Amino acid sequence: MNDKQIYIGLFGFGTVGKGLYDVLKKIDPDNVHLVKVCVRNVAKHQQQAPELEFTSEADDIFADPRVNFIVELIDDADAAYAIVKRALTAGYPVVSGNKKMLAAHLPEMIELQKQHDTALLYDASACGSIPVIRNLEEYYDNDLLISVKGILNGSSNFILSKIFNEGMTYDAALALAQKLGFAESDPTLDIGGWDSVFKLIIITMHAFGVYVPSNEIFTFGIGNMNEHDIQFAVEKRRRIKLVGWAEKVAHNRLILSVMPHLLSKQKYIYSVEDEFNGVVIKGLFYYKQFMFGQGAGGFPTGSAVLSDITAQLYDYRYEYKKLLSSHKPVFTNDHRLRVYYRYDTPHDLNLLNFTNISESYYSDSFKYVVGEVSLQELHDRAQELRSAPVFLSLYPQD
Repeated sequence: MNDKQIYIGLFGFGTVGKGLYDVLKKIDPDNVHLVKVCVRNVAKHQQQAPELEFTSEADDIFADPRVNFIVELIDDADAAYAIVKRALTAGYPVVSGNKKMLAAHLPEMIELQKQHDTALLYDASACGSIPVIRNLEEYYDNDLLISVKGILNGSSNFILSKIFNEGMTYDAALALAQKLGFAESDPTLDIGGWDSVFKLIIITMHAFGVYVPSNEIFTFGIGNMNEHDIQFAVEKRRRIKLVGWAEKVAHNRLILSVMPHLLSKQKYIYSVEDEFNGVVIKGLFYYKQFMFGQGAGGFPTGSAVLSDITAQLYDYRYEYKKLLSSHKPVFTNDHRLRVYYRYDTPHDLNLLNFTNISESYYSDSFKYVVGEVSLQELHDRAQELRSAPVFLSLYPQD
């Protein structure tokens, strides 16, 4: 029996923080205790949980002699960085849910853990209830891994599911996602692919031992999609999904991207619906393995946070084994992809240099081309593509 006791100082009491509180209240563990919570609006949250101690001052958490564990669950990436860095420097083990902060500062966070002999866990930051990081650390801790590909954002997937399953328009599906709390009032991070790219950066560190900053990864969301793109997908018996993708290609090179994919029925993530996430891990000798679960929401993510917390009862920490591998792949954008590209004007078409064009269509209202283009060129033109009246999607052969 483990008699270690964890006394939590919690930052944030939003959807996930409240979810963690509700989960703890439901199961009432003997060795995990929520001591104090730091929030902006004490009065508001005191009504939600009158038995908890709330404060608006971070110093109150760090000065409390009972606290021996920090959980950070706030939206502000800069504030999260300051909290987590302070905690690690002071020797506290930490659980963080802020994927934007982690994606920007992961190398520094790894070094801080080494310097101060403590642990930072963040499985809940990547795919909610799916234990992707723990599995990559423990089960896939060798050089057999080829690719990790998946639906990493539940909000965009909910929208796409409503469009393809129920015939809703993009605007109606987005409005419903916002009404149900699956999308923010400003959904840019979700539909633009940025939430997915932050998660992909974290996953890639554990899958391949390689850190790639977000500004080097081609990122293109679903915000420019229109009825013609949906029609094209339906006619080809495919669905559009927003996919985060990391894969080793020839000569031990590693490519990364976040962009829509036109998926056929035989792909595992074709059938991942609504706010769920799905991750396909492919390796030598074991081919493909599929992980599926809720990627957002208070209870699923709060449960994942609790799993990270209770892992510390046994002094668990990430070992970052792939960082030490002599076979680490080298990141590159030097790779060609087949894409579907819908455009309006000759100028838009000339933004990219297509080769091996297999299909094209031209009318007054709908123009597209299917052909190969360099991932490096997509990256270099990313800002122009995002602001132009165009839409593109990876279009696999199968």
